[in-house]
Order: sequence, then structure tokens, then C-alpha cells
Amino acid sequence: MVQRAQRVKAASADPAKRRIRQRGKPFGNVTRGTTNPNRLRRVDRWLAGPQAWRLRKDQAPGGRPLVVDLGYGGSPTTAVELYARIHAVCPDVHVTGIEIEPERVRIAKPLEHDGLDFAVGGFEIPVPGHATMVRAFNVLRQYDEADVQLIWATVCARLSPNGIFVDGTCDEIGQRSTWVALDRKGPGSLTISMRFGAFDLPSDVAERLPKALIHHNVPGQKIHGFLQALDQHWLAGAPMASFGNRQRWMLMCQKMYDDGWPVVRAPSRWRLGELSVAWSAVNPN
Repeated sequence: MVQRAQRVKAASADPAKRRIRQRGKPFGNVTRGTTNPNRLRRVDRWLAGPQAWRLRKDQAPGGRPLVVDLGYGGSPTTAVELYARIHAVCPDVHVTGIEIEPERVRIAKPLEHDGLDFAVGGFEIPVPGHATMVRAFNVLRQYDEADVQLIWATVCARLSPNGIFVDGTCDEIGQRSTWVALDRKGPGSLTISMRFGAFDLPSDVAERLPKALIHHNVPGQKIHGFLQALDQHWLAGAPMASFGNRQRWMLMCQKMYDDGWPVVRAPSRWRLGELSVAWSAVNPN
């Protein structure tokens, strides 16, 4: 009994062991909150590009598409940048930055204007109506993998019929990024996006996989097979290196498509160092 009590006490003292949902409180835990300007440019470019149709679909008469920067961290920079990038393609958009730490919201309040505000909250998304886009970057990686399914389901329940939830991870300056895109039905795709010259092999992105995948990059798992296939075609495309890494990357993507991998055939996105594949091809066994 004494040993059990000691284990319980130790678990309650460890922030990583806290319950992420408590009655009457925001759903989630306070995260480290570190960020850098322009860190999320790759996913923002994707949201404002091939996903912009969702904003148009939700532009009902008298309504405004709602975009949420969930868990923006110690600085509101990423929410301000998200507004600027989405506003460029959808002037009627409203962006809400949500943070579970009230002091972070207080600091951000002076930056509010007609199209941007900040609120205290968590994965329950405490905003009126439903969100067209929810972006949570470098947030879920600070939780246990066992929490992911509940978090996904909670956020997806707050999406509009055309809505999308992006759960992603990137390095400190945004040169290596990955994200899972989900709608009301669940996960639909995995995207990897990397700056040319910031990697030796495509599988170098493995350390930035989302929480749902990062522990499954081992032989026998789908995500491992996918990354190994990328490496194989990248190495086979070495003769293209004389024309630049962009051409080599595009050849790799085309070979993946030719091999039958369910990748999105989008050369305009491939040129950016980006590749999306159906979730069914990488989901954990």
C-alpha cells in the first residue's frame, strides 16, 4: 500500500501525468509555448493554397469563415501570421488564437482587431459556431500518444461540414514539417514539407512526425515503409542533382506515384518540397 501511494503521489507531481481533461476547465495542458516568426509558413501556404476552397464554401451570406490557431504558445506571432496569409485569399476570414494559459491571452489582447481575436481555451474550441480550419502545430507532440484519438475526435466535432483540422509538427525554424489533415470523418492525409538543402534524405523528417506516427517509424509499420520508399527513389535520382534538388525531389514524387503510392499528384506542390499521401498508406497497424 505504501509503494502504491508513492507511485500515485509521483504521478500527480509529474506534469506529464496530469489529466488533460477536467470538468469545468479547458481541455488540455499548458505547453512549453516556444515559437519563432515564420516558423509555420509551410503549413500556412498549404492552407491558403489547395485548401482555400473550404473558406469559399463557408462564406455563406452574412457569415465569416472561422480559422483557429490552437495553442499558439508564448507569443501570438503565429496567429498574426496566419491571419495575414489567410486574409490574402479570403478577406472576410476571422482568426481566433486560442491558448490555455490566460497570461498568454492577456499579452496578445492588444493585437486584436476586427478580423483577429484571442481567447482562453483548449481542444474544446470555445468559439461560437464551427471552425473552417483549426491549426494545432507542435501541440499534440507534448501529449501522450494515448491522448491523440480523444483530442482528434474533440476538435473534429467542432468543424464545419467543410472544415479541416491540421495536427502538425516542425523544427524550430520551420524547415522540416509534417502534418495530418483531418475532417469530421477523421484523418485523411499526411503531408511532408521540407526546405531543399535542409536534409540529406527525405526520411530525415522522421523526427518531426506527428505524435500519432512518430513512435511507429520502425520496420513492419506503414510509415516506415513510406519513408524508406522515399529514400530509395531519392537516392536513385542522384543523377538529377546536377539540375538541383527541386528536380530531384519532383522525380522522386513522380516515381512514388508511378509505384502506386496514393500520393497527391500535384507538381506545383512538389516544386515547394511538399508531398501528401493518403492516411491509409501510413496509419499505424
